[in-house]
Amino acid sequence: MKLKQALKEKYSPLYFLSALGSGGIAITFFMYLVFMTSHKGLPIPTFDTLMSFIMTSSSAVSALVIFAMAMIAIFTIMHLYLLFWNIKEYNLFKKTDTYTKLKESNAEVQLMALPLTFGMTVNVLFIVGAVFVPNLWTIVEYLFPIALVAFVIIGYYAVRIFFEYSVRVLTKGSFDTTKNNNLSQMLGVFAFAMIGVGFTASAAMSHNIITSSFAMILAILFLSITSIFAIIKIITGFHSMLEHGMDKETSVSLWIVIPIMTLIGIAIYRLTMAGHHNFGSEISYISNMVWFSFIVSTQLLFALLGYGVMKKMGYFSSFLSGEDKSPASYALVCPGVSGVVMGFFFIHKGLIAAGVLSLFSIGYFALLIPLVLLQYKTIATFFKLNNKLIQA
Repeated sequence: MKLKQALKEKYSPLYFLSALGSGGIAITFFMYLVFMTSHKGLPIPTFDTLMSFIMTSSSAVSALVIFAMAMIAIFTIMHLYLLFWNIKEYNLFKKTDTYTKLKESNAEVQLMALPLTFGMTVNVLFIVGAVFVPNLWTIVEYLFPIALVAFVIIGYYAVRIFFEYSVRVLTKGSFDTTKNNNLSQMLGVFAFAMIGVGFTASAAMSHNIITSSFAMILAILFLSITSIFAIIKIITGFHSMLEHGMDKETSVSLWIVIPIMTLIGIAIYRLTMAGHHNFGSEISYISNMVWFSFIVSTQLLFALLGYGVMKKMGYFSSFLSGEDKSPASYALVCPGVSGVVMGFFFIHKGLIAAGVLSLFSIGYFALLIPLVLLQYKTIATFFKLNNKLIQA
């Protein structure tokens, strides 16, 4: 895939969402391996458990596992390719007057796309290591602190960007509420949620009390920031939308709540698992089912609301199928990715764990079909946007 070069003034930090989307798609294929292959005694599948599963399964099942692994590798490579392209283009963009103007407007929040994507990179590389590196899990307790350091650095970067922006707005009163008729300001919340869920991975999977505790505290810190600013941004955003009407180009931002809810849902679940693994707390499977049901219900609400608004305003016909171009369109990929991921958690850690559904039953595959279709539609949208916006 050959990409445009030296965009300079025409570049937007929102192009980082292209790398975010490809990394997210890689994770959707990892979901099949997590929930449909055997990895007894381990929280996630590893290269060793996958090789054992492939060797002992039928040729058809083995082929599906190999296919999922191949897709993880392909979309990870694409993620890194798009990530480095974005870093290069962003450095050129910083030298332009357009960047200076962005730093003085509501659009400064777009810079939060950088730590958001860097957080995804750490998650994807961790998955790739587990899936493709033999015996990696034997040294995983040494890797968790490295992951924590990476997320601390990314977290610091995110806080610095967001609070520089917030301090400017609060001290100068330069926030234009007439242009806040969308939920684009939730991009910062999205980034904090991504960092928070990154910390919870170490909290839940590490059996070192110090590592797990440190990760839990940092996760709670960023999830608290996420929750507080989510409330603020949703209220101010809907106030402007109700007063001025929805902005067509940024109407896709209504769907940003969907990936944020997925991250929060998984983060809280992982924190409960950390409490169980390392501190002896009890697991309530029915509580998990209720929690994931709440997350999915909220996502369905914003999915239907966002679709209705975008359909009414002609967003899809203009910015997806038509000639209008907007880097914000990459936000279409995130809800699809997060919908698939949360769907797997809802089915397996909610319904199956609570005894409502049986693994590999007819009902199980019936619920899986919409997720597969959503995954396909998401991938198709991702490539369509690449071809339209960044391919040379």
